[in-house]
Amino acid sequence: MPKITYIEQDGTERTVEAEAGSTVMETAINNDIPGILATCGGSCSCATCHVYVDEDWVDKLPPPELDENDMLDTAHDLQENSRLSCQIKVTDELDGLIVTTPARQI
Repeated sequence: MPKITYIEQDGTERTVEAEAGSTVMETAINNDIPGILATCGGSCSCATCHVYVDEDWVDKLPPPELDENDMLDTAHDLQENSRLSCQIKVTDELDGLIVTTPARQI
């Protein structure tokens, strides 16, 4: 199973196993990762699952689609490596992915 590391704003790191085919958001929710609210349940209609993708991983992900870009515009503290974790599908190739939760969600 691929492993994903979630880093909280205080530096706390949690590495969890993720099921291929799930999303980074679903994995966070299933493992009680703080900082990912996922208000819309993964339908890409809010930005409460906003994360910062580690720079080493940004180019390994498919680019965000238009819907995701539109929702990211509503996120706080947007950065170039910002993504919605509900839109990142877990694959075996993402083993070792590192994401950081923002200081605040909407």
